Amino acid sequence: MELELRHLRTVRAIADTGSLTKAAAALGLAQPALSAQLRRIEKALGGPLFDRDHTGARPTPLGELVLERARVVLPAVSELQEEAVRFANARGAMERFRLGGTHGPLLGGLVDRLAEAHPAALVSTYTSWSVAELAAQLFDGRLDFALIGTCGESSPPIADRLTWQVVGIDPVFVMLPENHPLAGEPELELSALADECWTDVPGEGCFADCFVAACARAGFSPASVYETDTASVVHLVQVGRAVGLCRATFPPTPGVVTRPITGSPLSWRHLLGWHPRSAASAAAGAVSGHTRAAYAEAVERSDSCTRWLAAHPRFGATP
Repeated sequence: MELELRHLRTVRAIADTGSLTKAAAALGLAQPALSAQLRRIEKALGGPLFDRDHTGARPTPLGELVLERARVVLPAVSELQEEAVRFANARGAMERFRLGGTHGPLLGGLVDRLAEAHPAALVSTYTSWSVAELAAQLFDGRLDFALIGTCGESSPPIADRLTWQVVGIDPVFVMLPENHPLAGEPELELSALADECWTDVPGEGCFADCFVAACARAGFSPASVYETDTASVVHLVQVGRAVGLCRATFPPTPGVVTRPITGSPLSWRHLLGWHPRSAASAAAGAVSGHTRAAYAEAVERSDSCTRWLAAHPRFGATP
């Protein structure tokens, strides 16, 4: 019998669980079948791999040698399989740009700039509220680049396997109906909005908790928060049903004004991500440049945002 990867997985399962019974359950095998397989593996390797008694199974010196090699081989093969799938999915990445994004202000600008700079390339988009889903698609090679946001300094998903570059940092502003009593103020204390209902787009991460914590520091708890799509958020603000939360780069919108919150208790980082081993990573520098230009254009569309960022240099575009 020739040794196969499944045999190494069997040996590792027995060592990890310390019991043939538990290993059989973990592998979805009957214990007699696992015992027979172990005997064949031991015969192929020239000796017993485990000492077994009523307390369980413990590796012999030969078993330790095999386990040492298995702990190197199995992750390496798993990584090879992942990279092969990623490569197969990313073929032709230089002739296309598969972009993912949350429902933020930069994706449309990036699409526009890439379509202009690469008129022969196919530019496709996929949007999701879930940054974890977008990161998983980057990792699997189903997306080339993703635009996401994170609250404050919180880490993006799969940060140890993907490359994430900060494009810009926005303060979180308040959206008010244009006839709101506070709409004429240059900036607002969060406590001044203690009696309001709120609305925001859904998302993952810590933003909801950070918002509640900021309200608590301001001395109140938000009465209600409507999580809905961007169009509905704008509508609820326009009709005076709620005040909203938005990034400073939120574009000018009829019937709505945006105002900074005193002390900037909430912030949002715009991030561009890609897999460092993907074929598309060769274009990361150019795509990053286009993304930064799209961010700059988003800032320029809002006079209030431009003025505010000029006075608060720790926010805005990153070097």
